[in-house]
Amino acid sequence: MFSVFFATHDPTTLNRQGNDIGTQYRSIILYTTGEQKAEAEIFMKKLRDDAVFGKPIVTELKPLDVFYPAEEYHQDYYDRNQGEPYCQFIIDPKIAKLRQKFSHLLKDLAA
Repeated sequence: MFSVFFATHDPTTLNRQGNDIGTQYRSIILYTTGEQKAEAEIFMKKLRDDAVFGKPIVTELKPLDVFYPAEEYHQDYYDRNQGEPYCQFIIDPKIAKLRQKFSHLLKDLAA
């Protein structure tokens, strides 16, 4: 899961993903157990040690306190808005990268 997470977004830019700016766009891993925290720390240390991104990783690692579901208009956003420019220029390339690099992890939704 960490491999997919770090491969499909920019973990080196603080509070930003593409043209979207603000703390709601930060790279963050929220954990619920000490084991999850330790696994994330180990994975992130390896990325840093191997200088995978060539820049410092700014991904936050914090405990999950409260979860708030997204507003209704954000639910299934991509499925409902694939023709919108944001989906075509921002999300589509990420999905293509996901399918190319991690197809072995994806479910066959055609079945």
